Amino acid sequence: KSILTKREKEVFSLLVENKTTREIAEELNISEKTVENQMGKAIRLLRDYVASHPYTLILFLVLSDIILN
Repeated sequence: KSILTKREKEVFSLLVENKTTREIAEELNISEKTVENQMGKAIRLLRDYVASHPYTLILFLVLSDIILN
């Protein structure tokens, strides 16, 4: 089960694509404030998840070749 809602995933994926708050808001037809709120909530949820599952982050970093590269 995902810890993020469908909208949070949409906002987060556009953020990862290096889009600005304004670009995300325009693409999803929502306000910039809503984008900021969604990003903040998503980041808090992910932070809390990683804090309670630290090996998940380590595995991700290793598999992404971030740590060992």
